Amino acid sequence: MTRQALALTVTLAVVSAAGAQTLRNEATRRAQDAGLRYSVPQNWERIPAPSDMRAAQYKIDGATAGPADDAEMVLFFFGAGKGGTTEANLERWYGQFTQPDGKPSKDAAVVTVRTVSDLKVTSVDLSGIYTAQMKPGDGAAPRPETRMLAAAVEGPGGPWFFRIVGPAATVAAAAADFQQMLQSLEAHK
Repeated sequence: MTRQALALTVTLAVVSAAGAQTLRNEATRRAQDAGLRYSVPQNWERIPAPSDMRAAQYKIDGATAGPADDAEMVLFFFGAGKGGTTEANLERWYGQFTQPDGKPSKDAAVVTVRTVSDLKVTSVDLSGIYTAQMKPGDGAAPRPETRMLAAAVEGPGGPWFFRIVGPAATVAAAAADFQQMLQSLEAHK
C-alpha cells in the first residue's frame, strides 16, 4: 500500500468515526437524576419507576417485536452513603446468575474499573441463567440466556447503581449505548 493510499485510508477512518460519534450524540438526550447527569439514547423509553429506590427507569425495546425480548435499565439510588459497597453489590449481582457449566458467576463476569469526571465507575458484564426476580414479587422462573450490564458509581453524594437486565441479544444491542452513558456521567448538586 502506498503512503498516499494509507493516509487516505486513515483519514477516511477518522472522518467516519467522527461522523458516527456525531450521529450517536444527536441520538441521545441528557438526563439528570439523584445528583447525576448522563446521556441516554433517544430510543430508551423512560417509564415510571415502581419504587423510590429507582431514581430512573428505562425500557429498551427487544430485538424482536415481543415484550418478552425487552430489557430494562434502572438507576438505583438509596441515598448518600447508602446502598452498600461496590464489592458487596458485585457479589449480589454475581449471586443473581448461575452458569450453564456450573462454574461460579464471579469467574464468568467481566469487571472494569475506570474514572469518569472524578467518579469511580466499576462495571460488570455477566451472562447466564438469571435467577433473581426482575421485579419484587414477580415469581418468575429462572431465565436462561440473560445478560446484565451493571455499574457502581462512587463519588460525592453517591453511590449510584446502574443496571440493564434482559435477553442476551437485546442487552448486546444496547451494550455500546450503556458504555457511552457511563462515559457521559457527571456529578452535580
